[in-house]
Amino acid sequence: MTEDDVTLVVSRLDTATSVTVITGAGLSAPSGVPTFRGTQGLWKNQRPEQLATPEAFAADPTKVWEWYNWRREQLAGCQPNKAHQVLSRWSRSSTPATVITQNVDGLHERADTARLLRFHGSIWELRCWHHCAAGETSWWDDTVPLVPCPPRCPHCNGIARPGVVWFGESIPQETLTRSLRAAHCDVFFTIGTSAVVHPAASLVHRAKQHGAFTVEINLEPTPASGDVDVSLQGSADQILLAIDEHRTT
Repeated sequence: MTEDDVTLVVSRLDTATSVTVITGAGLSAPSGVPTFRGTQGLWKNQRPEQLATPEAFAADPTKVWEWYNWRREQLAGCQPNKAHQVLSRWSRSSTPATVITQNVDGLHERADTARLLRFHGSIWELRCWHHCAAGETSWWDDTVPLVPCPPRCPHCNGIARPGVVWFGESIPQETLTRSLRAAHCDVFFTIGTSAVVHPAASLVHRAKQHGAFTVEINLEPTPASGDVDVSLQGSADQILLAIDEHRTT
């Protein structure tokens, strides 16, 4: 990251009438949130892809909920970092940024981020596995640990499931529509994402096609690095804080 890069990004932000940000696991890493990939993603020798599916839940809801309980216990001790705080301020500025997140950790919500679109739901929400009418709408439950496990739907007493988008499930249509609309902006940031998981990965390209100034912030290069206008490598909290400080001086 160079001073010229920061100056260029700040100048574009200061003249923008619309700003959109998409965030991934790299944004929450400074908060101590595990990415649940690689060796740190293993739980009882199983990977997320083996647990976060409708089929796995149907076969053994107790085991899946034990995994989510373990994750919730880890996340309960994490706090929003400076990157979350910067984006929260941007979301409430005179030119409010729209924040699209792939994260389910709830740290954007705890940072009081406005205009938040959650691609994959939240680990702190539950909904009815049996699709009872009242339980179709997710409810918030930050109890740690969850008792009983599996938790029950308060409406029909059937088993509840995590309010997240599992592998093999679709992004909620309203969320996807609003995210695609938000990509039509003046400045678009992609932060802490691998830029390989679609449809989220396609948003930065959509924004660029519609004339947005595009910025990537990530610890290492991604498939999107060569396509964006500015690629900043480093920790998201440090880079966003540097950009924000330049905007307020």
